[in-house]
Amino acid sequence: MEKRIYPTPIETISCPEPFGQQSFTDAGEAVAALKFLYERNTAFLRNAFSSLAEQGDTQRRYRAFYPEIRVTTSSYTQVDSRQAYGHMPLPGRYSTTITRPDLFESYLTEQLRLIMRNHGVQVTIAESATPIPIHFAFLEGTHVDGSIAEFIKRPIRDLFDVPDLNSTDDHIVNGTLEVLPGEPKPLAPFTAQRIDYSLHRLSHYTATTPHHFQNFVLFTNYQFYIDEFCLYARDLMAKGGQGYEAFVEPGNVVTKAGETRPSEGTPLGRMPQMPAYHLKKPGHAGITMINIGVGPSNAKTITDHVAVLRPHAWLMLGHCAGLRNTQALGDYVLAHAYVREDHVLDDDLPVWIPIPPLAEIQVALQEAVAEVTGLSGYDLKRIMRTGTVATIDNRNWELRDQRGPVQRLSQSRAIALDMESATIAANGFRFRVPYGTLLCVSDKPLHGELKLPGMATEFYKRQVAQHLNIGIRAVEKLAEMPMERLHSRKLRSFSETAFQ
Repeated sequence: MEKRIYPTPIETISCPEPFGQQSFTDAGEAVAALKFLYERNTAFLRNAFSSLAEQGDTQRRYRAFYPEIRVTTSSYTQVDSRQAYGHMPLPGRYSTTITRPDLFESYLTEQLRLIMRNHGVQVTIAESATPIPIHFAFLEGTHVDGSIAEFIKRPIRDLFDVPDLNSTDDHIVNGTLEVLPGEPKPLAPFTAQRIDYSLHRLSHYTATTPHHFQNFVLFTNYQFYIDEFCLYARDLMAKGGQGYEAFVEPGNVVTKAGETRPSEGTPLGRMPQMPAYHLKKPGHAGITMINIGVGPSNAKTITDHVAVLRPHAWLMLGHCAGLRNTQALGDYVLAHAYVREDHVLDDDLPVWIPIPPLAEIQVALQEAVAEVTGLSGYDLKRIMRTGTVATIDNRNWELRDQRGPVQRLSQSRAIALDMESATIAANGFRFRVPYGTLLCVSDKPLHGELKLPGMATEFYKRQVAQHLNIGIRAVEKLAEMPMERLHSRKLRSFSETAFQ
């Protein structure tokens, strides 16, 4: 029998020089310290990995830690309760680990500014006790050659920390985190490692890097909408942008304002699972549109990851089945309630939890429909109904005994049926991201109204452009609102994190 040779145990751990904690009364200075510490620690890991790739194994383990923000409050003084975030609910110690402060610089600065203003406290920047996994230390877009493994005989886990899925979860946002006595309470809805995990997943699923994502997101379940969005965006770029500075397609293909051709990136030969397109404005104030495909699983997957970017709103634009005989193909459905038979979020958000309509979103969508169609008041009711949307996980539900589903749909007062909208709204509720849904009736299976091939082509040509224009106009309306108005207190629970 071949004798198995075990490597000698590693007893030496190499770390960067200790970082003494620093306190700040200026949010910008605090974020600058976060950026310095994060870059120093990730560079240490990258350099160690490069050295191993060139020189082979070492009898040394390498470790560096995420930066951490710490805040302590001691007063029950009432703060301005009109704002949904920016304050701690109770006196005590609070902390959160931080990743990619370069990407989240504006977000972090605003959150710390509000905390300092509302509580009159300093914030402390220090090293946390959470190691940075080597996978998350590489710069955005880095490619690691597989041949490096030939030089490193030990498992990577012997030499570096790796992602720990046991602690990468949603207990904070789900409201199920149990803080032990003496431990600080969470300051932010996501930990650094949870954010890093999603940032890497976003690049994988959408084929665009996280820094291109914008704060207003449109989801769709049809490629027709993406095709129309691309035509719209390219036309804007050719005309100088009209406030937008660039259009980014999968593969990080960038067309800048005033140009008619891409100047950066390489077009992909094969599209990713959920391609993303970004119409960029300064400060991430533009629009990201993602084709999520069909089904609640995709809808949950993509919103699980987009949520860590803390967008200001996301909307669902897509097709649905109309359930009322009075509806016509091409009519719009503005969701104000949802029947959740998608099941993918049942463990995270029980179905007995209501998903309320958000007034700011509903008004923006309704006004956008009126402006684009030219209809208003009572006339608007001819082409748009407001009501309950049911989301299911079985696309071919019609092929089974319909009596049960039809009865439930009727009892719920549903007016439309799809496979994504309730999932996106429910995850918006769960992650405190303002949400809304505007669908277009593309068939009426309960009434035998299905599109013939020629009719379908004409329908898509006519309706998709108008529907997309409505979505873009709604987003522009939301972007004009003060953010403290858009982020609703309806989405906040009894004991919330101070960060938005």
